[in-house]
Amino acid sequence: MIAIDDMRCSYCGGCVSLCPVGAITLKETHLFVDESCIDCGFCIPACPVGAIAADATAAWAVVTMSLAARYDVVVVGAGPAGSTAARAVAEAGLGVLLVEKRQEIGSPVRCAEGVGQDLLTPFVAPEPRWISAEVTGARLTVSGPNDCETLEAAGGRGYVLERRLFDRALAEEAARAGAQVRVKTAAVGLLREGSVVRGVILQEPGGRWEVDARVVIAADGVESQVGQWAGLETMLPLKDAMSCAQYLLVGIDINPNCIEYYVGEGVAPGGYAWVFPKGDRIANVGLGVQADMVDEPALNYLNRFIESQPHLASGSPVTLVAGGVPVAVPPPRLVTDGLMLVGDAARQVDPLTGGGIINGMAAGRLAAEVAAGAIAAGDTSAEALLAYEAAWRDGLGRQMARNYRLKEKYGPGERASRAFARLFMVAAAGQ
Repeated sequence: MIAIDDMRCSYCGGCVSLCPVGAITLKETHLFVDESCIDCGFCIPACPVGAIAADATAAWAVVTMSLAARYDVVVVGAGPAGSTAARAVAEAGLGVLLVEKRQEIGSPVRCAEGVGQDLLTPFVAPEPRWISAEVTGARLTVSGPNDCETLEAAGGRGYVLERRLFDRALAEEAARAGAQVRVKTAAVGLLREGSVVRGVILQEPGGRWEVDARVVIAADGVESQVGQWAGLETMLPLKDAMSCAQYLLVGIDINPNCIEYYVGEGVAPGGYAWVFPKGDRIANVGLGVQADMVDEPALNYLNRFIESQPHLASGSPVTLVAGGVPVAVPPPRLVTDGLMLVGDAARQVDPLTGGGIINGMAAGRLAAEVAAGAIAAGDTSAEALLAYEAAWRDGLGRQMARNYRLKEKYGPGERASRAFARLFMVAAAGQ
């Protein structure tokens, strides 16, 4: 039976059409070969990335673009936090490598994609190609045990992004600034001297690389492992995890310039539902539920919510995305010798709203500035890098800590109150 190298496979599906016995199946991003395989080998030369071999020991050699053996900074993860960090490091005149484990930066999307204009523009000039809609108002519907109330706000300006294009644009800016960017390249370990992080071990389709770095910036998302490898405490409590599901719904009756929120235990226990417009009769419609409060998937709640809303029920889903969002305080430490955590990996997400794009970009830039200063001073110890942690906690971190206290104060059973609704709207306006 043929062997599939999952690290190389780009799940194009070309091999499926060549199999004379139907032994190969493509399911999402995984290729499966069943026992009916006759080892004809037709699929082997047809694979564009050399991911198929007669057996696991006979894989084709793959030529890869060269990597330097050493960089000033290696950034793991090319989301908004990582790409912003890499760009800032490159603009400081340092050598930086930005790696992304997926083959396409920005995909799959795991975000409602909303962001405030005033918060975004300090980082990047808005471009029509990655803006799906401009938003000038918000509506919050709060469903209590016996009644329902709607609050409206107007006057602010925000965007609903096209994250696939937005994330890629940020990585492009990092590359233009001088960063080396690599996709389909996963961090699988750290290089260490005792407790000091000295670089990363990278896995590419062509093999493994050991890359030295003076500082590693871990921007590897909610599923972050880099921080754990470095000995940082990154375990997320179940009560501080939101389980989320979202459709891109087409053919719905919405205000294209207004974001909608829905709060209520019957809608999304411990969380909320949202409708973020993305154009003419199209919107991201999703919800998040507190993971320790439910005994069924978030997708079930989402389907029931949509069916309960006449203006949404007639829509057709053309995309389904799902993921987890940390709504917690950051870990006790964000740095160690030679390493820093940023973005979702550092839980730098608003605990009330789950918004994290701007927070991640702010943290990425701040981490890059501190890393550059530490490298210039010849000291990348945890003590030197603590300047990043202190600046975060004294800035946006202070606001996040306040919102976490409010989240805890207004437990799930108290979120139908007018007081919580006002707090939520204020927090949502700043995401």
